[in-house]
Amino acid sequence: MIRINKYLSVCGVTSRRGAEKLIEEKKVLINDQVVEHPGTIIDEETDIVKVDGEIVSPVRGKYYVLLNKPRDVLTALSDPFRRRTVAYFMKNAPVRVYPVGRLDYDTEGALLLTNDGELAYRLAHPKYQIKRIYRVLVRGTFTPKDVARVESGIELADGHIGRGEVKILTSGIKDSKVELTLTEGHKREVKQLMKSVDHPVIDLKRVEFAGLRVDNLGHGRWRFVSHLEVKKLRELVGL
Repeated sequence: MIRINKYLSVCGVTSRRGAEKLIEEKKVLINDQVVEHPGTIIDEETDIVKVDGEIVSPVRGKYYVLLNKPRDVLTALSDPFRRRTVAYFMKNAPVRVYPVGRLDYDTEGALLLTNDGELAYRLAHPKYQIKRIYRVLVRGTFTPKDVARVESGIELADGHIGRGEVKILTSGIKDSKVELTLTEGHKREVKQLMKSVDHPVIDLKRVEFAGLRVDNLGHGRWRFVSHLEVKKLRELVGL
């Protein structure tokens, strides 16, 4: 017998604290019944646990994978509307791994997947200030004044203040390219920041996450994260 929040941690879905959030969001089922409390006791031998509609089970070994997510792919393992998800590209992975944070459906680039629940929880948490670097194509002429506004901070839809380090790569009359470095990863943060300075996003790619880059990975291709890279990831979040 085991508490459901600990079981989800053992399964590599998330940390115990992250499990509480999943339960609060009604994403966890035991025998097809929604779980209401993180302290619910289950029998791991007979009960069937699902997260986002997918059955989960304890992991045997921890795996870390970097995927170059294409556009028009959902950062999830299943979708009731039958849209293509990142699970499509992970069919040959040795075990089930889970996305760390999210990339928007229409955004491509670096996405880490793992069954190390505690590491995933910390890397996605704003507290740990994990760097995310984006290449952004926006409408209009991006100016130093726009840079200053983004770097000074702009209120987001959820009430948080979004800010990032901005480099202008090209600046034209019709469009501009900028590199944006964020450290908190709020929902749709890049698009909100660019829209707030009157430069809607045309194209968006995350080129780096927590020091991991996808420069040499084709769209939809993945690779295992090396032991040295895993060590650095764990050091970033104090593990």
